[in-house]
Amino acid sequence: MPFPATYSTLAPDALAAMTATRYGLDRPRCALISRGVGDTYLVESTEGRAILRVYRSTHRSPAQIATELKVLLTAWEAGVSVSYPLPDRQGLYMQTLDAIEGPRYAALFTFAGGRSVAQPDVAQARGLGREVAKFHKVTEDWVYDGSRWRYDLETTLFGPLRAVKPFFSEYPEGHTWLMEAAERTARVLETLELPQGYIHFDFLPKNFHYPERPVGRDAGDAPTLFDFDFLGFGWFAHDIMSYWQHLETEVFTRRMERGVADAIYAGFLEGYTGERALTAGELGVIPHLRLGFWVFYMGFHTTHDQFLPYLQTGSLRPRVEALKRMIT
Repeated sequence: MPFPATYSTLAPDALAAMTATRYGLDRPRCALISRGVGDTYLVESTEGRAILRVYRSTHRSPAQIATELKVLLTAWEAGVSVSYPLPDRQGLYMQTLDAIEGPRYAALFTFAGGRSVAQPDVAQARGLGREVAKFHKVTEDWVYDGSRWRYDLETTLFGPLRAVKPFFSEYPEGHTWLMEAAERTARVLETLELPQGYIHFDFLPKNFHYPERPVGRDAGDAPTLFDFDFLGFGWFAHDIMSYWQHLETEVFTRRMERGVADAIYAGFLEGYTGERALTAGELGVIPHLRLGFWVFYMGFHTTHDQFLPYLQTGSLRPRVEALKRMIT
């Protein structure tokens, strides 16, 4: 009997054979390219390239995955530039794989070609804003059904802070500051009612690819959005904040000039509002959502063995000290 495991790496050759059998791919080859909420494999075959996501059953249930696939299919059908799931020969979008630790679930997605761009030009920023707004419009009238989590004060601030508290034993003043900052933030946010629907919550440059094109041309500036691991239900402003805070962090770390960041953000908002109007409340709340972004991912790190090094004091201290300077 095999020794029990909590998390295994599925063999690429076996996954390639699975895609040939279930999806009908011709001569597929498979390679692990990253780990995270699930494992991501590049699949190359005669038909081209695709991405196979193998979820960790400890992190995503079949119902949660099904909602992710439903949202992405609906977005693709609505004309949003997203990596979307592909059906197998029987029309199924989710596979069940018998791993040593128990059932794991997988889905095959279209490949997002192009490249990540950390410092886009204004045309590219405008294109990103358009696609994010189009994505938000897809679910703006949907009713929350409980299949994914909500992004609220509990899930972005107080729940994660309870989870990370044991890791602050050598730096308790850091946790105290985070709690005080969370309470100040909550007082600003707790009475607000803003437009909501399904959101990505991680619009960093690593999660969308721009097509290759000659510099200065607007043609083809719509990026392909992907990696919806943290898809949840919440204010659309959270997604705008995630990209805004990336730009602000680039300025803080002196990787980008303030004028460049401001121009990129203005281009993003121009593209966004060309598709969906933003209320004054949404624009005003964005800086106040920043703390929740950082704290949410601290909490996530407690659930995943890959990220435990981020919870060591030597990693927590500089991040919290930087947040003290970034969040006033």
